[in-house]
Amino acid sequence: MKTHTLTRLALAACAGLAMQGAWAQGGSMSDARAQYQRERAQCLSGETSQDRATCLREAGAALVEARRGGLTDPSPSQARQDALDRCSAFQTVQDRRECVARMRSGEVSGSVEGGGILREKTFTVPAPTSGSDTGSAPAGSPSTGASGMPSGGSTQ
Repeated sequence: MKTHTLTRLALAACAGLAMQGAWAQGGSMSDARAQYQRERAQCLSGETSQDRATCLREAGAALVEARRGGLTDPSPSQARQDALDRCSAFQTVQDRRECVARMRSGEVSGSVEGGGILREKTFTVPAPTSGSDTGSAPAGSPSTGASGMPSGGSTQ
């Protein structure tokens, strides 16, 4: 009899904890459902840059992921690290260095909703020095005579 009572108490305690967890998640789940409803309405009204089927599929996938607890905002330090990790896709060391510089201090324009975020940074690269610069016209360009006409041309 005592074992049966202890089992009931243990089950009641577990159920209480489970309900408390569900109650705590209830706010975030109602937020997720409200977000889904807003996104769905935008999809149906054509307010997004996606076609309707893709938009509805994405909104539904976001709701499913929210139910799993997979939609969380990264901390600022994690977001910075994620941005820097994307630079490892570049093949050369210089390209990776320039990518890191763009992530840290480049100009940012655009938006995710608009199709993408553009990060831009201007790098000043000195021109190569060569001892053969004689001031002549570049190869393939017509040179001009004193009259301003191309050499070899007639002045009829």
